[in-house]
Amino acid sequence: MLGQIASFLIDTVVTFFVFLLLLRFHFQWLRVPFRNQVGEFVLLTTSWIVMPARRLIPGFRGLDLATLALAWVIQALGEWLLLSIGGVSPGLLGLTLVAAVDLLRYSLYILIGAVIIQVVFSWINPYTPVAPVLDALTRPFLRPLRRYVPPVGNFDLTPLVLIVVVQVVLIVVWNLRPAVASL
Repeated sequence: MLGQIASFLIDTVVTFFVFLLLLRFHFQWLRVPFRNQVGEFVLLTTSWIVMPARRLIPGFRGLDLATLALAWVIQALGEWLLLSIGGVSPGLLGLTLVAAVDLLRYSLYILIGAVIIQVVFSWINPYTPVAPVLDALTRPFLRPLRRYVPPVGNFDLTPLVLIVVVQVVLIVVWNLRPAVASL
């Protein structure tokens, strides 16, 4: 019972911080403005760990590699702790590769969540202050699809197509995880 509680708490805390770090990375990569409620929350909750890491890990062509590396390390440490609680001794290579696959998976979850929230807000309140953030997060992925998927009536089906494509990619990524873990 205590092992389950510890696993739950570790998984919750690690996943929370990894998602925040990935949001920060994607905001900078996609040039999403931080001058909004979501951006300010992400900055306030991650700056304490990102700023010192930037002294050690420089950026590259506008990519915040320090934030991405921190997300990767925290995910790998979380996986190691969870496996250790379960009594499994993981290999270092497999652990780091599983953490990288998990970062890709979490990034795809962020994209799906942003698309769904954007669609819901477009129906309920298209002028919400979060709309520009969601648009900046999803536009690079929806724009290529809009060339090939015309609107049906007044409905834009590209978010649905994007979610289906991302779900297929998630299936592939999820099936890679056990093969990578065995290394």
